Amino acid sequence: MVKPLERRSFLSRMGLGLGAVLVQPFSLFSKNSQASMQAQLILKIRPLGFQWETLDPFLFCVHHEDFFPKGNKALGPDPSNFVGRHMGQDFIVKDGFRMYHGSTVPGFPGHPHRGFETITIVRTGLVDHADSMGAAGRYGHGDVQWMTAGKGVQHAEMFPLINQDKDNPLELFQIWLNLPKKSKMVAPHFKMLWAESVPKFSAETHDAKTHVEVLVGKFDQYQSINTPPNSWAADPNNQVAIYNIQLEAGASFELPAAGPGINRSIYYYEGNQLKIGGQDIAHYHAADVDATQKCLLQNGGEVSKVLVLQGRPINEPVVQHGPFVMNSKEEIYQAFQDYQSTQFGGWPWPRYDQVHDAKLGRFAKHADGRMEEPQ
Repeated sequence: MVKPLERRSFLSRMGLGLGAVLVQPFSLFSKNSQASMQAQLILKIRPLGFQWETLDPFLFCVHHEDFFPKGNKALGPDPSNFVGRHMGQDFIVKDGFRMYHGSTVPGFPGHPHRGFETITIVRTGLVDHADSMGAAGRYGHGDVQWMTAGKGVQHAEMFPLINQDKDNPLELFQIWLNLPKKSKMVAPHFKMLWAESVPKFSAETHDAKTHVEVLVGKFDQYQSINTPPNSWAADPNNQVAIYNIQLEAGASFELPAAGPGINRSIYYYEGNQLKIGGQDIAHYHAADVDATQKCLLQNGGEVSKVLVLQGRPINEPVVQHGPFVMNSKEEIYQAFQDYQSTQFGGWPWPRYDQVHDAKLGRFAKHADGRMEEPQ
């Protein structure tokens, strides 16, 4: 049973409007424009905000970077840090960090999802996971968690401040990957790819190295192993891939061409002197590129980091209303009704902002009770 802790109306706090947002599959250019720009590598450049625009089959990506202070015994910041914050809806950076929907520990207390997948890539810091299937985990420092929401699941993502003697920086990407209509009501599922198992390699040009992490998908002989069975990424023909690439000063690196019909976006999230296909890309900007062409990255005089998202578009109607992503408004209404009547299995944890014992290291407890730790 849940302790008498006030439950958050997470749906309303996500800023849901009265209507759903309908996004139909679209083309970036008219037929005439496509013909005239066929040989052009870069299709579009755009600035990045907190929530990054993505191309089908991805729904969006969020880049969290917070410089949390020392933690207390509750694994949160000292309450003196809460002054001047809009607690429960704290998304404005103050003193270097945000509390998000947390009131004691920063993060996202129990909330529902249906119809898509979350891929959470933690670069620095730790995340505590708990869900309505009874699964739990603590992961970070390069780990990747992949959760298929399918027909419906509640989960919490809290950011425990484990260190009481030093600061607790956090950096992560959370990427929403759509599910096709045939898979939107599959059973929920989650997998871990521990940092120690992430395929990595380095390439050198002009005495400068590029370091590549194959977080999802394949790059030459390097193959990620964490694809859930019902994911759009499970079919190799869809060429879904996520790469994190770090270029040293003066390094160059070439992304090989993908097959026809594949979307590819390159997100430049750290650095100031990067060229893509010979064109300057400003810091914290993204470039959508023609994936049928090789793509040369050329770095300047300081370290640069990019995240690459690619995949074959699903090309189905998308209706998103907060935490639910379906193909029609009727399916969205049904999702709300189902959640209200079933709570997607309820909440088996003592609190909605569930965090685990501070003494625990990285682990995953699956819904069937199986325990997993990084090797």
